[in-house]
Order: sequence, then structure tokens, then C-alpha cells
Amino acid sequence: MENDYEIFVHKLKKESGIDLLFYKEAQMKRRLTSLRDKRGFTSFAEYFEAVQATPTLFNELLDRMTINVSEFYRNKKRWDILEQKVIPHLLKRQKKLKVWSAACSTGEEPYTLAMVLLKFIPEHQLEIIATDIDRNALQRAKIGLYPERSLKEVPLEIREKYFTKEDQLFRISENAKKCVTFKKHNLLADRYEKDCDLIVCRNVLIYFTESAKQQIYTKFSESLKKDGIFFVGSTEQIFSPNHYQFSVFDTFFYQKSS
Repeated sequence: MENDYEIFVHKLKKESGIDLLFYKEAQMKRRLTSLRDKRGFTSFAEYFEAVQATPTLFNELLDRMTINVSEFYRNKKRWDILEQKVIPHLLKRQKKLKVWSAACSTGEEPYTLAMVLLKFIPEHQLEIIATDIDRNALQRAKIGLYPERSLKEVPLEIREKYFTKEDQLFRISENAKKCVTFKKHNLLADRYEKDCDLIVCRNVLIYFTESAKQQIYTKFSESLKKDGIFFVGSTEQIFSPNHYQFSVFDTFFYQKSS
């Protein structure tokens, strides 16, 4: 049926507030068709009924939609720039920082932020808000248990300081956990944080349409303090940063200019 997927998109938005029209259609449709077929459904109408009635299927849909693939210190060279250049810049103005890790998946990114920032300031001067649309991913983030492959970029001294091995997994320390507050948040529908010094949103916006990205960039800009920094993924350069009151601070880092 030609409009089977379109009806599914409409129903999903009505029931959950998640609007798939903001995602690149061919990519998302291919991904969800594969998941639907894997679960034995032949139409999106049939699949929607099952998703609506079965929380595990709904959580699986969110996982597939949001691609919860992450690791600590992902693209390590960018984190080196954050540590060597961005954080000293932010701390010139003040000694307390508010940081937002948006679309944080299973928590590797906000916990990396905590481990890096704790080198500079104590826990009570640091507020990290970590948000994601997927409750299941957030629950896993709060537990803080990770396979060794997620730690492959973590420097040895950081691994020894912030992780404890439990069987085949590694648990993040309470010291890092205390710095992070996890919240459910839909980038396309919910209110944004305010007065942020640093916003990190990486490897997520590539899945959105151009118009959705423009909305999100505008809102992130409004969320930042003057001279605050926006840190994006390695495939997500902003081609007209001045349109959002950004200027290039370093590769993949943008400074709010006014």
C-alpha cells in the first residue's frame, strides 16, 4: 500500500509526539522497514498496532530510530581540543559551568564530559544535563555499565580513576555519575535548556532534514550564553554559522558571537 508508511508516521506522531517527517525519509523508511520485517509484520499498519500494544517493541523502534551507538571519547582528537582550548576559554569568564549533552544515547558522552571537566573544576561547580528521546537508552545510561569496546579510547589513567571492572563490564564511578542529570527530551518538540556554557550534540543531526536542522541550530544558539560553545560531530559542519549567530572557534566547535 503506497501510503502505508505515511499513515504510520502520522499515527506515531499523534500517539507519541515523535515526528518522523523531520528525519530523512529514505534512510528512516529503510531502517524501519527492515525492523518491521524482522519482527514478522507485512505492513506498517499491522506493525503500528503491535508497537502501540507492546512497550518492548516501542523501545526497539526508538533504538532503531535514534541509532544508539556511542563510545567514550569518540573521535578522541576533538576531545583533546575540548580539553586544551575550549574549557580554558570557558573558564576565563567564570568558574562554574552549565553543560548540555543533547541526544546523549546511553551516557558515554556526558560521562566523558564529566571526566574531562573534573580535571579543571570540582563537582559542585559543574552541572551536566544529559538528554535523549529514548527512555530505554537513558535507563542504561543511569545504570552506567559498559562493555570494554566502549572504553577503547579512554586514557589509561582515566580508566583506572573512573571505572571498576565487574565481570566482563565496566562501571562508571559515582564521582562522575553525580555530575550528570539525565532527562527525557525531544529535540523537535520540547523546551530547550537555557544559559548553557557548552552544548554537545554529535552524530545525531545527520539523520534530520535540512529544515529540522535549521530549527535545532537556532534553538541551540538561543540556549547558549554569549561566547558559549557548540560542539558538533565530525560529519556535521555548519555551512552558514553566522545565520545562527555562530562563528568558528575550531573545527567542529562554534562560538556564540552575540
